[in-house]
Amino acid sequence: MAEAINFEALLREALTPVEPPADLVERLESTLEVITGLAVDELEAWELRAMRDPRNWVRPAAAIVAGGAAGTALVLLRARRRAIARAELESQRRVPLTREDAERAVRQLSQHARKLFGGR
Repeated sequence: MAEAINFEALLREALTPVEPPADLVERLESTLEVITGLAVDELEAWELRAMRDPRNWVRPAAAIVAGGAAGTALVLLRARRRAIARAELESQRRVPLTREDAERAVRQLSQHARKLFGGR
């Protein structure tokens, strides 16, 4: 008879956690910045006269969707990075997060979003 297959060992080996590369966040952030920039460039190049013909709406609509999604993901990624850094700092100093800290974080996030979406 053939060797008995140990399914539990095979599953354990297949489902072993894998650490992501160290530069994954930086690569993802730069890719999202490029996508957002390309979407902005596409929308800037679009002429209002072309709006009369619905066949010309595809590229600007795709630019809006892609740019909006990439910009939103970029803002969330940076906010998460700040939150992680802040949590590490909090764990070192053992002082609870104050309301002023939370308000400052929200202000910084909104400033970054305005810069990303409206500053170009």
